[in-house]
Amino acid sequence: MTDTSRLLPFRLPPWRRAVLKVGSNLLAAEGGGLTERYARPLAEFIDSSVRQGREVVLVSSGAVAAGRAVLRRRSLPGAGLAARQALAALGQVPVVEMWRQLSSRPVAQVLLSHDDIRHRRRYLNARATLRELLALDALAVVNENDTVAVDELKLGDNDNLAAIVASLVEADVLLIASDIDALYTADPRTDSAATPIQQIESVTAEIIAMAGGSGSAVGTGGMRTKLKAAVTAAERGIPTGLFDGRSAETVAALGEGYLLGSWFQATSEQRLHARKHWLRYIPAVDGGVTIDEGAAVALQERQASLLPGGIIRVDGEFRRGDMVAVRAASGQLIGQGLCQYGAAEIRRLAGQHSRDIELVLGYSYGSEIVHRDDLVILDGMRAGAW
Repeated sequence: MTDTSRLLPFRLPPWRRAVLKVGSNLLAAEGGGLTERYARPLAEFIDSSVRQGREVVLVSSGAVAAGRAVLRRRSLPGAGLAARQALAALGQVPVVEMWRQLSSRPVAQVLLSHDDIRHRRRYLNARATLRELLALDALAVVNENDTVAVDELKLGDNDNLAAIVASLVEADVLLIASDIDALYTADPRTDSAATPIQQIESVTAEIIAMAGGSGSAVGTGGMRTKLKAAVTAAERGIPTGLFDGRSAETVAALGEGYLLGSWFQATSEQRLHARKHWLRYIPAVDGGVTIDEGAAVALQERQASLLPGGIIRVDGEFRRGDMVAVRAASGQLIGQGLCQYGAAEIRRLAGQHSRDIELVLGYSYGSEIVHRDDLVILDGMRAGAW
């Protein structure tokens, strides 16, 4: 349990809407399945916040652990993605039912997939649904739709999902309830000299180096995924609070407006336009385009659109409207954007002048492969520091 004597109470700024992420380690029972031990105080915090006129959206893990209990065994033959997807499908109902029993308000389940985040119309529909649930005074319990995900589950960790949801609903704060009380200078489980860092102005490469992976068999993330979530939220001007959800004292302090944990600051200068933020953090499809040096300079320094003449290679298969990665000839990821043309079409257009598009294809969707309004340039932190 957390030794809160090492942590000084940090007064939270006033907030009206929060996203609370609860990790698997807080919900998984010792012998399998789910436990309300740590969920109950967090549910009480949500209800208390609502009584004070605030709104809370819940991002809850725990479906895979709950699915194992449904089958009354710890593992399935094989440990592949399909087996974990089946467990997630079995466990979604118990997870929502647990929160329904703990909540004083109606509970709604919202399952999101990468496609819901990648496609603009579905993204906007998800945002409208979450906002309407808040207006109806319902508790939205959000999780990734693991049952149809095509990526490994770790790629869709719920820390990142919580940050995306915080942006979706324009939250004032992201709160991450974990099984560790703060960010430390080193792993406190193995280094007795590790000390907590309570206020972080920005997530630097040095901060990232302090983080590790998942510390539990039931979780899919770790401190590094929490740092990525904090960066994602900060770029929308949303600060993040990390705290130990196992500590009754810490959860009680949170209800009084104090954080015993780590606070990741965010400023208004960090805000991105909503569309650019969406472009920055939605996952790209496999493959992408490689461009020459001149095109790279035009994109990075002049905020130009990507034209066919600058493309030297096309990798993978994708369709018009997909989110694709844009790389330099060196292989460095420069940015990503929505393609006006599919992979097969771009292969025919690579190196050609824009005026020749209709001549080559017999039709034209426009002179740009990726318009600058549909393109976001990625800094080093997003492009590979992780």
